[in-house]
Amino acid sequence: MHFEKKLERMKICVYCASSPLASETLKNQAVIIGEFIAKNGHTLVYGGATGGLMDAVAQAASDNGGEIIGIIPQLIIENGRKSDLPTQLFVVKDMNERKAMLKEISDIFVVLPGGFGTLDEFYDTITSGVLGYFDKKIYLVNYENFYEGVILLIKNMIKENLGYCNRKNNLVITESAEDTVEKINNIYDL
Repeated sequence: MHFEKKLERMKICVYCASSPLASETLKNQAVIIGEFIAKNGHTLVYGGATGGLMDAVAQAASDNGGEIIGIIPQLIIENGRKSDLPTQLFVVKDMNERKAMLKEISDIFVVLPGGFGTLDEFYDTITSGVLGYFDKKIYLVNYENFYEGVILLIKNMIKENLGYCNRKNNLVITESAEDTVEKINNIYDL
């Protein structure tokens, strides 16, 4: 895949699975995002742990000379899951501090398939945006309908007027990593 278009440099936060059992198909989605970030001079911001899509996105960014910021809780380090790929690593006390720092330093967010941790990060980030703590885009990658249940839940919340509002179109649902890259590129199209 070619990424010739140069955008304003951004810190792109990627939420994704760290499970070592993640499929190669899902890892390939992470590789596309990691390559895009590095080849366009952006910085990858992620959880700093080993395994699964986390390794795939960070390795792809690293292989292409990208800057990588990892933010990792002490407990994950103690469990032997610290990645050596970040060019800059911040150690925090817990998951709440990690999420706060990820949100603070990132310009946009890409949510690849993941488990409970990924969902927690996604919900925390979208809630912060809805409440007005920031105005940043969140790309939910619904690859092979992975997030179809979450999307249905959001539609039901909108239908029932239960607090979710996407007036600024900050939540962007995409179909794949390629679609996500295209939509990120379109941020700067006039």
